[in-house]
Amino acid sequence: MEEKQKVSILVVPFPAQGHLNQLLHFSLLLSSRGFPVHYASTPTHVLQAKSRVQGWNPSSLHSIHFHSLPIPPYPNPPPDQNSIIKFPSHLFPSFEAFINIRAPLSSLLQTLSSASTRLVIVHDPLSSFAGKEAESLPNTESYNFQCLSALYGLTFPQISESTAKLLRAHDWVLPANDICITEEFLDFADRNSHDNNERESGMIINTCMELEGEFLELRRQELDYKGKKLFAIGPINPVVIRGGGHRHECLNWLDKQPDGSVLYLSFGSTTTPSEDQVEQLAIGIVQSRQRFIWVLRSADRGNIFAEEAKETGYKLPAGFDKEVEGRGIVIRDWAPQLDILAHKSTGLFMSHCGWNSCMESLSMGVPIAAWPEHSDQPVNALLVTKYLKVGVMVREWDRREEIVAAKDIEEAINKVLVYDEGKEIKQRARDLGEAVRGEVMDGGSSRAELDLFIDHITR
Repeated sequence: MEEKQKVSILVVPFPAQGHLNQLLHFSLLLSSRGFPVHYASTPTHVLQAKSRVQGWNPSSLHSIHFHSLPIPPYPNPPPDQNSIIKFPSHLFPSFEAFINIRAPLSSLLQTLSSASTRLVIVHDPLSSFAGKEAESLPNTESYNFQCLSALYGLTFPQISESTAKLLRAHDWVLPANDICITEEFLDFADRNSHDNNERESGMIINTCMELEGEFLELRRQELDYKGKKLFAIGPINPVVIRGGGHRHECLNWLDKQPDGSVLYLSFGSTTTPSEDQVEQLAIGIVQSRQRFIWVLRSADRGNIFAEEAKETGYKLPAGFDKEVEGRGIVIRDWAPQLDILAHKSTGLFMSHCGWNSCMESLSMGVPIAAWPEHSDQPVNALLVTKYLKVGVMVREWDRREEIVAAKDIEEAINKVLVYDEGKEIKQRARDLGEAVRGEVMDGGSSRAELDLFIDHITR
């Protein structure tokens, strides 16, 4: 381990929750192997990542060196809950402001480089300037950390012929990126993520062979990464939850429910449902008669700690509380998702299908009722429901502009929790969860690839 201490690691996430979270998990994982790990972002986003980490004992955060890099003030607008296009465009000012960490990051890189035999930079694709800033330093190497599925990586920014052939073999037609992502963000991604492949030493990806074996193999053959290292080390989230700290009251309620009986609903940190959709959700939940935990909140703002970002709350239909008394909980703030999914009483996750949520649910063996909203989510939903067959679609992507009716929501819930076909879906999800958890244990492919990554950076 003395030799490994000569290697320092700097992690630079993109400032959106799913990215902050995955790269903090990765930082904690490397720190547990004895490496000095540095995590750099804006002051707001460092605090956001720390305040929301799950699955680790809170004291483990003391092992990470956090660096809050200053940026200028930026607008902090609310999400538009009535927008037909659900991409979180309100976050764009914070994304643009984030690029201003480049200058203080350059100074940090020089400091860490001078104190290390080798400095390893692990950055989000949208933080690729971190690798470019390190180019002039003689003892650095950089790695691209993919917070997205291998399948989605094959489709962005465009689909190659080999990928198209694979998709035809599965009889899949994927939505075009310009339908799932705004033109403004596609331009931002083009400016900030595509120019570093030649300089990077390789790619790290939060997936595993059990989930995406054939897509990973095709990813390895991509021209940009031929001859370079690709390390598939997922799931990056803990699969054994470590205790410690405050226990959320919803977990005490879950303790009293039958195994596999509870529906968990959460649409992530970037989705804001309309009032009309919330009403239909509430009616569908009531009509399903199932136990539930419902995280009902708007999307994050660019600065979640600002006074104007305090949640005002949705109105639920009259009589809802009385109808569901004793069989459900509505959470209007941040929820302990990983703890909920790991709990034996949780039987179904109604989800937007962000990759972070997919990996957490699949690694815990919980089937998914898929409701994709934007970005990579339509592709992830297809992977979960059509390929892995561990979920059902609540709303097909081509109906994305419609309000989903209560009867369709009720039907999706009952398909898994009530109907006979749900027994097979739940069993496949349990089996897959066991296999995925095995990937990060001794003998698993993800454990082996993490060991290969460590061997590579300490060579």
